[in-house]
Amino acid sequence: MSPKSSPQREVFVSRGAFIFAAIGSAVGLGNIWRFPYVTYDNGGGAFIIPYLIALLTAGIPLLFFYYAMGHRSRGSAPLAHRMVHKGAEPIGWFATGVAIIIGIYYAAIIGWAGSYMFFSLTEAWGDDSEGFFFGEYLKLGDPGISLEFVPGVLIPVILVWVVVLAILLMGVQNGIANFSKVFIPLLIILFLALVIRSLFLPGAAEGLNALFTPDFKALKDPGVWIAAYGQIFFSLSIAFGIMITYASYLKKKTNLTGSGLVVGFSNSAFEILAGIGIFAALGFMAKAQGVEVADVASSGIGLAFVGFPTLISEMPGGGIFGFVFFACLVFAGLTSLISIIQVPIQALRDKFRVGNKASTAWIVGAMAVVSILLMPTITGLYALDTMDAFANNVGIVGSAILSIVVVGWAMRKLPVFSRHLNAVSSFKLGPIWMTLISITGVVLVYMLITQIITYVVEGYEGYPPLILGVYGWGMIGLLVVGSIILTLVKWPKETIDEMETAVADSVAEENLRTNNKGV
Repeated sequence: MSPKSSPQREVFVSRGAFIFAAIGSAVGLGNIWRFPYVTYDNGGGAFIIPYLIALLTAGIPLLFFYYAMGHRSRGSAPLAHRMVHKGAEPIGWFATGVAIIIGIYYAAIIGWAGSYMFFSLTEAWGDDSEGFFFGEYLKLGDPGISLEFVPGVLIPVILVWVVVLAILLMGVQNGIANFSKVFIPLLIILFLALVIRSLFLPGAAEGLNALFTPDFKALKDPGVWIAAYGQIFFSLSIAFGIMITYASYLKKKTNLTGSGLVVGFSNSAFEILAGIGIFAALGFMAKAQGVEVADVASSGIGLAFVGFPTLISEMPGGGIFGFVFFACLVFAGLTSLISIIQVPIQALRDKFRVGNKASTAWIVGAMAVVSILLMPTITGLYALDTMDAFANNVGIVGSAILSIVVVGWAMRKLPVFSRHLNAVSSFKLGPIWMTLISITGVVLVYMLITQIITYVVEGYEGYPPLILGVYGWGMIGLLVVGSIILTLVKWPKETIDEMETAVADSVAEENLRTNNKGV
């Protein structure tokens, strides 16, 4: 058959392949550079309490929710929402759009990390890591919109997209699954080596004390609990279509909840490991500079590309340490990026009946062009930072709220999803799971309203209205309009028939028919 009439649906050959791919998606840059600082800034060791509660009451329940949507429909995020109701389809397209936005800027950060792998060997930043990163490397100009390219950034970003295209063209099993099975263990081995090296540095104990000394008074602050839910929510790769898409590649009889527990706890274990390694190293850095840990603790891009280069310059064998650290960022970033891009690839296949390789080439090509035009420029950092903030704090949170409200509450699909999960899984769900999903929806609504008010009243990072209007609010508006337009495109009859067949053929529906016959 021609690819247009019936593109072959790919599958993970085993549950283990899916778990490695899902862990690869969840373990990303945020685990390494966001979790340690969020923990430190929200009560230290005491933060672990709301963090674990958030994992058990929101993170894992939402994983189950999206697994059920994808596995039951055997479809992409838009198709899985269309399965629930025609009116829910824009939610799936919005989630797909958020994935596209994240992929566009995520590739640039991986490119930076790739450059810094080799910069570490010669400590190319000299005595001024901050000036080197923003000045000599990024050549950062005034906030605005520019197409003036920075060759030193442009080439690594192009290489990232070439690697990603090569992996994705190999398919779900030969590409994504096999890549994750190799690089997730490699990432863990390298990061363990980095953590062990950090623990033997002078001052490491002070760093760990700063991180884990509990401030139980912080637990009375609602903001700490919101931070815990936010960290779990963002780090598990939920609500922008990845877990729906990956679950759709699973075989008919797959232990969904068991897999979700493995993915959820593996992700959190890596985050805690990252916290130990990062703060042991920061303790050494503070001691070497004769300052407090609080003076060197930071998060995100500042930690990775300013703080750690300074640390590398001060420690024995820093060049090798730096090479390993940035290699970890590259591996963690790539495993996440290939999962992010798979979301629009599958959506294109389902909606327009495009073949596997053609859809991959179209999506990767289009995203690469936008990424290369925006990110490796003298104003690329402003675009990246704004897109990241709005995609995460407005896009992902809004997507999750809409799914919970429309699919869970309005369409009352939680009992159906529970029955589907229980039919194939070892860990059974019931009313408690449905209640937790609802509570999570309320928490997310609070998070979204608070964040929108903050952006409207205070702006973001002092950026001018043009930056926020184009890369922030404009981007969100474009996603909304695009979601509506794509929803108006009629689904091919073959796609809807395949979805309905998948639902009717599910283990849960088989069991229901059998039970009804026996009555």
